[in-house]
Amino acid sequence: MKTPKPKTPAYDFAAAAGRALRRAAKVARKTAKMHGMPIYISRNGKVVAIQP
Repeated sequence: MKTPKPKTPAYDFAAAAGRALRRAAKVARKTAKMHGMPIYISRNGKVVAIQP
């Protein structure tokens, strides 16, 4: 049986950064919806406004 490799600090940092970005996006969508403002995202290389 192989022992699992220990996670590297860079991997842990990247995983934590991804979670933080998803959490921030969720809060941004909630805030935009609360105030009736559009959210700007990139689709097919263009910036478009969508309503949450």
